[in-house]
Amino acid sequence: MSPGPDHDPRNAGAGFAATLRARRLARGLTQEELASRAGLGVRTLRELERGRVARPQRNTVSLLAEALLLTGLERDDFLASASASAARPDAPEVRLPAQRARPASTLPLPTHPPLTGRDADVEELLTLLGGPYGAELIALVGLAGVGKTGLAHAVAHRVAATGATAVSVTVTDISQPTDIFAAVAAVFGVARAEELVERYASRPALLVVDGVDRSPRAAVDALNWLRSRVPSVRILATTRQPLAGALPGVVDWRVEPLALPPPGLSPPALRRVPAVALFLDRLRQVRREPVADGELGAVAELVRRLDGLPLAIELAAARGRVLELPELLSRYGNRVLDLAATEPAGQRLRDAVAASYHLLDEREQAALRRLSTFRGRWSVELAEALLETEVDVEAILDRLVGLGLVSVRGPGDLRFRLLDVVMDFAAEQSANVGEMRAARLRHAEVITRVAVRVSADLVGPGSAAAVSRLDYLNSDIRTALRYTSVREPEVALRLAGAIPRWCRLRGRDVEAHHLLRRLLDNRRTRDCDPLVRAIAQVGAAMLATAHGRGVAELWPTEAALEVVVAHGDTNTELTARALLAGIWHALGGTDEARRHCEAMLGLAIRTGRVREIAVAQNNLAWHDIRTGDLATASRRLTAAGRRAAEAGDARIRALTQANLAEVARLDGRFEEAVELGRRVAATIAEIGDPPHRIRALGTLGLALAEAGQPADAAAVLVELAEVPGNTGMTELISAYLAMGRGDRTAAARYFESAANLLAGRDDVRDVLEALVGLAACAEPPVRARALEELDGLRSRGGLELLPREHRLLGH
Repeated sequence: MSPGPDHDPRNAGAGFAATLRARRLARGLTQEELASRAGLGVRTLRELERGRVARPQRNTVSLLAEALLLTGLERDDFLASASASAARPDAPEVRLPAQRARPASTLPLPTHPPLTGRDADVEELLTLLGGPYGAELIALVGLAGVGKTGLAHAVAHRVAATGATAVSVTVTDISQPTDIFAAVAAVFGVARAEELVERYASRPALLVVDGVDRSPRAAVDALNWLRSRVPSVRILATTRQPLAGALPGVVDWRVEPLALPPPGLSPPALRRVPAVALFLDRLRQVRREPVADGELGAVAELVRRLDGLPLAIELAAARGRVLELPELLSRYGNRVLDLAATEPAGQRLRDAVAASYHLLDEREQAALRRLSTFRGRWSVELAEALLETEVDVEAILDRLVGLGLVSVRGPGDLRFRLLDVVMDFAAEQSANVGEMRAARLRHAEVITRVAVRVSADLVGPGSAAAVSRLDYLNSDIRTALRYTSVREPEVALRLAGAIPRWCRLRGRDVEAHHLLRRLLDNRRTRDCDPLVRAIAQVGAAMLATAHGRGVAELWPTEAALEVVVAHGDTNTELTARALLAGIWHALGGTDEARRHCEAMLGLAIRTGRVREIAVAQNNLAWHDIRTGDLATASRRLTAAGRRAAEAGDARIRALTQANLAEVARLDGRFEEAVELGRRVAATIAEIGDPPHRIRALGTLGLALAEAGQPADAAAVLVELAEVPGNTGMTELISAYLAMGRGDRTAAARYFESAANLLAGRDDVRDVLEALVGLAACAEPPVRARALEELDGLRSRGGLELLPREHRLLGH
């Protein structure tokens, strides 16, 4: 294949005709497009390119230079070539013998603003292209606006800087193979593409072919010819869709958005993050005032919302001429697709995404619209569940990833996500075709099934992995709950009832409890599956207990237990009995608490649940402590710890160790309590269980205070302050510290506050300890009232005073 006859230099006159055509082809313009830009007639332009205009008018040449965006030396050379043609209109053609021919000069590469944040990409591409075994053809693939063209030309400029030949052509949407050949010949400075075969037989060069996807068939034909006839010319192509299926041996190299800033960076480090650096660089072009450190937070949040997409960042920065950074974030943070160039005919971000969307067939578009309901990372399995279709989901994902519409980040199966701009665009399309409601319900049902399955692993050796998985699904869980709590409350009840343990471990017990309570009280859920309601009620009790409000859920949970037992749901029964034992324990209901603990232990033994045997033994140890039998409590906790280790449950083992530390403290073995308490507090902090972290830190702080180590105890108070719900334990530690420094008035005040705050919460024995301290430190009237309350508490709860407490009271 060869260029058409219009490119014959024998018809081109002296140099201007050839120069004009070469410049036009290098810009990827048709004759009609260039004539329109310059305000000339198409016929006039054709005559100029054929060399039939002996003396081009200076005004015409200037208009053409402006339309071709020529500046500086490029413009001067262009004008000079027109003057040279006018001076020698009939100059004879000089043809040198082939063996003496010298390479013609090539056209300069297009210039771009400085490339930001792509240094590693440029180096990798240069490595891939370099050497005798380098890649012959690399296709830079990615979403429109991701920066493929700028990256390609940055690589070409690096090649040119070494003295090697590097040129560029642009494919248009009406290009034919002959047009591409003509453009390639023009930029290389030869008359016909066939001349490249001899001229570059052993001389390496780089050719950038920009926009292959605009005329893919023509471009592929041309690239195949070039690779077969001129293999020494390396080719770097840009395209929105992969070329591997069309061109054997091509390397599809995906261009990703710029790196985004992680939280917590210092201002200097934040300025160096590629996405932030690009925004600041482009903002300097329209705003004189430098960005202060205090404004960088808004910049970081904005570029995260823009997903590091260079086009979006540049469009947003251009708006900085009239908008302050907070205004930019406020206006475009939630409507990124509305970003557009400031000039009326400029590019819009929505159009850039649409260009890639329209490369998909109908089934692929439908899949992308449904996938837009995901808000976080997702897996192939989740995509299959959501799409629920006979199509090859893996093939569709491969297509979407190849086009840059779906990004792949991180290890593991939950590695796929849509860029925010793609998600917003696909959601718009879903709403336009009337499928949004069905898609969001389907999404909620899929997430509910996953949450139910994963939550079953929140106990036992797989708990850390299950917590991590739900963490990854956090945004999707929240989205599903927001939608279904209004539209489909029964689905919301199933989902919310599946995740209380995770919410408690992540310190979201108050928020999650309020939601579950609203759903349970919703009249639209009253007639749903009784077991679903019972499971949700047990979850509500778990969450309420975590922040000291378990008493309010006592009787509804007792009723839920009956439903659970009737349905034979062993897992939920064991959980419910453990919770009810704890609630009764906090209320001082000794008999009821023991009844649930013993029933739990019996059920766990009958069903071979080693972990639940450990939990039951751990809970029964508190009854031994209540009766003052610390030796039995210690033996029981040691056995429970062994069971927890056998079950592979690090969390339960840590809790038994924390309770052993508390037994040591109550027995006056402060050094042992401190050593064990430090170790356990660190372990529970890693596991992430706020209520039990308060208990472990409380034991450590109290042991330090009573052991005469006030500075270390004060450090524990600082750590406790970070955990919600700490106030009662904080007051109790402060009371012992005040008592240790001889300030009995302050100690009495702290002990009284602790008794009030701890009442009805985790353990009634904490209230007893606070009342003992109050009676020991207070003035006679307050002491008498404290002793009266203490006697009533002991009578109701069957509590015995320990020797240390008798000593405090002076018995």
